[in-house]
Amino acid sequence: MRIPLNRSAQEPIYLQIRDRIKHLITSGSLQAGEQLPSIRALAESVQVNKLTVIEAYSVLEADGLVEAKQGAGYFVTNFVTDNVNFSERSSTLEPAQEVVIPSKWGESFIDQYMSSIQAQLDPDVIDFTSGFPRPSGLEDLARISRRAMTQVADILFSYDAPQGQFTLRKQVAQMLAWKLGLEVSADNLIITNGSKQALSLAFQYYLQAGDWAIVESPTYHGAIAILEKMGIKVIGIPMQKDGMNLELLHQYLRSHQPKLIYTVSTLHNPTGITTSQVHRRELISLAEKYNCPILEDNAYEGLNFQPAPPPLKVLDSSDLVTYIGTFSKTLMPGLRVGYMVSSGKHYQSLVEIKLLHDLHVSTVTQAIASEYIASGHYRRHLNHLRSINHQRHDLMLQSMEQYFPSTVRWTVPNGGLFIWVQLPNSTPIQLVSQQAATQKVLIGSGRVFFPDGQGYPALRLNFSQSLENIERGICILGDILKQNI
Repeated sequence: MRIPLNRSAQEPIYLQIRDRIKHLITSGSLQAGEQLPSIRALAESVQVNKLTVIEAYSVLEADGLVEAKQGAGYFVTNFVTDNVNFSERSSTLEPAQEVVIPSKWGESFIDQYMSSIQAQLDPDVIDFTSGFPRPSGLEDLARISRRAMTQVADILFSYDAPQGQFTLRKQVAQMLAWKLGLEVSADNLIITNGSKQALSLAFQYYLQAGDWAIVESPTYHGAIAILEKMGIKVIGIPMQKDGMNLELLHQYLRSHQPKLIYTVSTLHNPTGITTSQVHRRELISLAEKYNCPILEDNAYEGLNFQPAPPPLKVLDSSDLVTYIGTFSKTLMPGLRVGYMVSSGKHYQSLVEIKLLHDLHVSTVTQAIASEYIASGHYRRHLNHLRSINHQRHDLMLQSMEQYFPSTVRWTVPNGGLFIWVQLPNSTPIQLVSQQAATQKVLIGSGRVFFPDGQGYPALRLNFSQSLENIERGICILGDILKQNI
């Protein structure tokens, strides 16, 4: 295999190797099932250290383009072939472009969350409301947990660092560099109790009661709930097919001088939209012009089916962006291990707030997450999860095309867990939800994702259900929508 390298370029050698092999795969020069050169053979061929080749292959594996077979080497996956159907579909979303400044707050995030928790107790319920991934790879959990416990047994009887264990922070920093191109160190990382705590800490740091803050409309309902309790005045900038309406954002940055922009740039919750590199650069430019910090919440990054542009934090040269990620959506929610990336003057202040909040994240759960990464199980689990999600994503889209009325519109996300469904304005959404519930299909109104609790009629559907439940649930929902639209 011939791989030309530019050894004087700024791009690391392992990424140049990755890019070349990726091009060979996506162009069809390397077919699904074809074996890549051994690590030793490729290292000798391109005259690099074997560790460089290992890093390149690891990134390709994390992207789902190749898979490692024990004792046999690395092979091209069916990942690209599977994406053919995905690329043929496009979003039909056409939301009204109206800025929302709520005078009152709407439906409760807490009510919808508790309904979803309750639904887990009934195995016959098809729950399309939750944001939970489905269990997989549990056979490794006990073994990994035992190994993790032996490594931290001596520190279980003392308090830990508020910013998190150094080993895990270093691993997360390396993972962000390899996967996202986000060059940070362990000293820029704070381990949190899931991304929800990271949101609370960041909002508490950047905002005070009465401040203006920008959010997308719709946006993550948990963030709306926190801002409401804090007494923050929210400006909801409408979403377009490619992300937040930047023209309207510019207008309200100038007129209201908000203290923070909250955005989900990759696999947006609830719409599933991933913004382009151009959109991200323009957003950073506006934030720099008005010196407005950005909170980038990318809880679903890592579940993308195709590579996404680098996070906003990669483009941040002014320490304006705080980045949030989590293992709750990619590994398991019960671990409650998330993280935030902060740089410059903000880091130490955020650590102090974290210390006052809860001292530190559980030593045990940090150790389990660390062992998953160190053993390679996390990377393999993530590849497996993306493959499963891709099948379920495609089936839900196919089922919606088959069973939903033609007047219904939806997004076509590049991964994650959600599809956002826009319904005609006259749809009696509460009646639809009630009728679905009587047939054991749990759906939630999209209104909770709008700052004013109103918005246009919509649904956020989770495609992490089994294939059987997805098809049956969408069929039932389709019949109900046809009766009411």
